[in-house]
Order: sequence, then C-alpha cells, then structure tokens
Amino acid sequence: MTEPTRLDELVLYREPGASWSALVWGPLFAVVGFLTDLATGGVHVIGWILVALGLLAMTAPWVYARRRFLAVRVTRENLWQGREALPVDTIVAVTDVSPALGAKVLGGGWTVPRKFDELPIEVADGSVVLAWARDVEALQNALARVVPARPDES
Repeated sequence: MTEPTRLDELVLYREPGASWSALVWGPLFAVVGFLTDLATGGVHVIGWILVALGLLAMTAPWVYARRRFLAVRVTRENLWQGREALPVDTIVAVTDVSPALGAKVLGGGWTVPRKFDELPIEVADGSVVLAWARDVEALQNALARVVPARPDES
C-alpha cells in the first residue's frame, strides 16, 4: 500500500466516493422537524439540536470512509482505487480485456463495490485485475490516454 508521492500530480480522472454535502442532510432534517414543532405549538429546541448533532456525528465517519475507500483517481503515474495504487507503467491493456474468473479486485475488497461497474485491466505479468468506477467509460478513456499503445504483434 503506497501513499501519494506528490500532491501536485495532474489528475486525469477523479471520483471522490462521496460528497461532503451529505453532512447537510441531518441538520436540515432537524431544522424541518424544529419548524414542524414550531408550527404545531410544542417546541423542543434542545432535542432538535441534539438530533442535528447526532445525525451529523453519524454521517461524518460514513462520508470520510467512502471518500477514503471508494475514491477513484487516475494520474500519469498511478491508478488509485481506494487506498491502493497501481502504477500506470504496469498496465498493458485497458480495452478488449476479458474478465478472468477470480481476478483480483483493486482497492482491497473481495468484490467490486456495490453500484460500481468493473473494468478488466491486463497488467504486465499477464494477469487480469478488476478496476471499478461509477463511470467506467470515463475511467477507461483516462487510462487509455496514459497507457502506452502496445505495438501489434504479427
């Protein structure tokens, strides 16, 4: 497991995994509840503040985990799947690769995460690994731009 070496790497494709804007939903729900309470006559200010803080406290680790483990990023040097990096120079092909049964899933999971599509990638040792993204076509296009074209073998 390698960490980014440079913060100024040019990012060709990015999926953050989750948006920090999800943190707004819990407090927004609490505001709606408070306004409903206000309209019906019974006001529980402390209760709604606790609800807002509780929902915020539950959502923050969820967003953080999704941003850490479900983020996809392509730079000129690496394909990042969660916290795992695959050096681009080890990728042989990203198009016309058949998925192999039991292929390793990048990112450390047993399977491709739910709601993500898989992209079979052939690596230098001849094996096939599975990359994943919500927009596999955009990921494939970004990888095709940085993976050197393989000369046709006659």
